[in-house]
Amino acid sequence: MEKPAICGGAPVRTTPLSYGRQFIDAQDIRAVTDTLKSDYLTCGPRITQLEETLCAVTGAKYCVAVSNGTAALHIAALAVGIGPGDEVITTPITFAASANCALYCGAKPVFADINPETYNIDPASIRACITPRTKAVVAVDFTGQAVELDEIRAICREHHLTLIEDAAHSIGTRYNGRPIGSLADMTTFSFHPVKTVTAGEGGAVTTNSRELYDKLVLLHAHGITRDRSRMVHPTDDPWYNEQAGYGYNYRLTEIQAALLISQLSKLELFSARRKEIVARYDDAFSQIPQLQVQREIPQSDTTRHLYILRLRSEMLSCTRREFFDALGAEGIHSQVHYMPVYWHSYYESLGYERGLCPEAERYYREVMSLPLYYSLTDQDVDDVIHIVKKLIAYYTK
Repeated sequence: MEKPAICGGAPVRTTPLSYGRQFIDAQDIRAVTDTLKSDYLTCGPRITQLEETLCAVTGAKYCVAVSNGTAALHIAALAVGIGPGDEVITTPITFAASANCALYCGAKPVFADINPETYNIDPASIRACITPRTKAVVAVDFTGQAVELDEIRAICREHHLTLIEDAAHSIGTRYNGRPIGSLADMTTFSFHPVKTVTAGEGGAVTTNSRELYDKLVLLHAHGITRDRSRMVHPTDDPWYNEQAGYGYNYRLTEIQAALLISQLSKLELFSARRKEIVARYDDAFSQIPQLQVQREIPQSDTTRHLYILRLRSEMLSCTRREFFDALGAEGIHSQVHYMPVYWHSYYESLGYERGLCPEAERYYREVMSLPLYYSLTDQDVDDVIHIVKKLIAYYTK
């Protein structure tokens, strides 16, 4: 039996692969340099162009571009009046910002468990978490797969809750043929470099509600407006603006907007390649009994951000850490997405205890993320598959 490199064998790869990586081409670089030579580095025409482009991509009526995905979640929570005494239901298998947005507003995050096959938030668990204090649900499209939107929307309507879809992973995904971004009360996006498209950093909120849009516009720019209809003391002075509400400096720059506009022009290309890689991984790993492949719901035509490898630990002689290290020794630098949010020490200090979401905790102990990004070559994908099979063969009981 071939030994993995960590046990003295020869590594398959001499150049490592990370779990995620941006793809930047000459078009992207030109878009940024042209902006640097322009009259505007912030608050200019590219922001408007970006917001219009995101509306076209998502099918939403309105869009507000912001500095990052966390800012998007924060102003979405503020726009619906989440505050002290309120509860916000979300998944524990997500980046902390999906829950932190409730804390920013003085509200309490409540964690619903996940579906053990799709890894997305379980609608039945959402229903079980609802109390008279519940104000909203932040449903995360984990790995890029859409949550069960029909059922979750029905729950929210029944209980008069706002649905905020955290689509940080799912730009390009469709649900029942409709693009993610226009299906919830508000949808938030992140454009971090490991995402399908990037602005370096950046985010956005989309909505079909004019009322929510107007609030989002104020919230992301200090609460300041030049719209006379929103002023208490309007004047004809051309320089005059007025702080009409409380807000933050969550604006995106023109430089970031230019990069993201260029990236969005390649979204279909990026999406198609990610689907090809996922299909090859699924075909290879679904044949291996020691592994579990993430199940997709039929409604979701997914542009996958992450590819999750889940070990059936009872069939292997290694720990997850040993498998993780062995991958690294072979040149595959994986990552784990995510530790349950309430396991973080800060959440422990707030009184959250382990055991709250058993499926999420079981999931966390068994998973890691494999390389998935546009510029992976077919040979890279073949190497990942070969290395995983090699390790499974070595560590099978």
